[in-house]
Amino acid sequence: MKLWDKGFAVEKAIEDFTVGRDRELDLLLAPWDILGTMAHTRMLSSIDLLPETERKDIQSELVRIYETTQDGSFAIEEDVEDVHSQVELMLTRKLGDMGKKVHSGRSRNDQVLLDLKLYFRAAIKELVELSQQLFSSLQSQSERYREVLLPGYTHFQVAMPSSFGLWFGAYAESLIDDLHMLHAAYAVADQNPLGSAAGYGSSFPLDREMTTHLLGFSDLSYNVVYAQMGRGKTEKLLAYAVASLATTLNKLAADVCLYMTQNMGFISLPKELTTGSSIMPHKKNPDVFEILRARTNRLQTLPTEIGHITTNLPSGYHRDLQLTKESLLPAIEDLKRCLSITDYMVQRIEVKEDILEKPLYDYLFSVEVVNEEVLKGVPFREAYRKVGEAIEAGTYAPQRTVKHTHLGSVGHPANEQIRAKMDKAVQKFGFETWESAMEALITHQAV
Repeated sequence: MKLWDKGFAVEKAIEDFTVGRDRELDLLLAPWDILGTMAHTRMLSSIDLLPETERKDIQSELVRIYETTQDGSFAIEEDVEDVHSQVELMLTRKLGDMGKKVHSGRSRNDQVLLDLKLYFRAAIKELVELSQQLFSSLQSQSERYREVLLPGYTHFQVAMPSSFGLWFGAYAESLIDDLHMLHAAYAVADQNPLGSAAGYGSSFPLDREMTTHLLGFSDLSYNVVYAQMGRGKTEKLLAYAVASLATTLNKLAADVCLYMTQNMGFISLPKELTTGSSIMPHKKNPDVFEILRARTNRLQTLPTEIGHITTNLPSGYHRDLQLTKESLLPAIEDLKRCLSITDYMVQRIEVKEDILEKPLYDYLFSVEVVNEEVLKGVPFREAYRKVGEAIEAGTYAPQRTVKHTHLGSVGHPANEQIRAKMDKAVQKFGFETWESAMEALITHQAV
């Protein structure tokens, strides 16, 4: 079934090439397509384009179809082009010509725009929740090891004392900035495009404010041409947010792989979380973090990929935009898995204590010795020169006591303040508004 069917058949090779992965990826959009149709039919009834008795029958059948998306039994049939066609086909099989009325005042263009925006809102909520879980695990580890020292490096050279409290806590705070990126994408996604039709509106007296309210959007894309132009732009903004989260996970994975090497030996993992070698019996490899590093590297290419797909497209709809689904939807699902496995692994990282007792790290404390001289009244440049000369002469003696008192330093990772910062970032999303609207649609409640 094709919503644009005009009574002639398209060659199979053409259909296969143009449909691409839609049947597979549209399964992710199915519940949102149904919810969008629920809101649209309510609106059609309110403007007398659909009798209320028919609207109720359609609504009841849509709820039944929605339930199949929740229990896993919903499927897009082989000869059906996409999720929009499948839902309409299921309605007409059950209700006859009544089911064909749900497309009045809609184009497949604003349908897929709506489906994607509803999916993006829910996906962002999942990403936020998974980030919160990882954040809590990182903060827990930061508190547990806040006093355990760790060598800090610049240029891969021993630099100054750090701590595991700071190391874990740094990645926790990094997630907050990632959520700011997600919120920017969320603000763009949380605008209703329904009613823009093919990108030029409709001669029907559509009530776009009503569908905005029914679907729990914070606002709508008013200009119908811009609503259509938002396709690709929304995806690119979300791709940047995905890449931002991937960057945080990638750096953490790189650190873990480095810190687990025998040359460093700062951390370890339980043996059951590592893999072995087919030839070297002593190996315990951090394969999870190596695969995580590779997956997040791939996710960081996403903005470029979507950018190239959408570059040089004039206004109006173009079939090129279909390919953004093939890039972004699997990437979002992959990022969810990456966040989940990272949280699982972080909770089980085992820290080595007394690392800095090795002579290898004597010079790590040179700045502490300089600072002690300054506190005695010696000008900083003079103290710096004096310690430098002692190092060159071989008379330098490390002072392994670290006395940092300022906020966010060794022994003072500011976890409480960072937690408040995270809470503030999460509160900005306001997911409960659209969640209650979706629940009302499903349960036939007036909103």
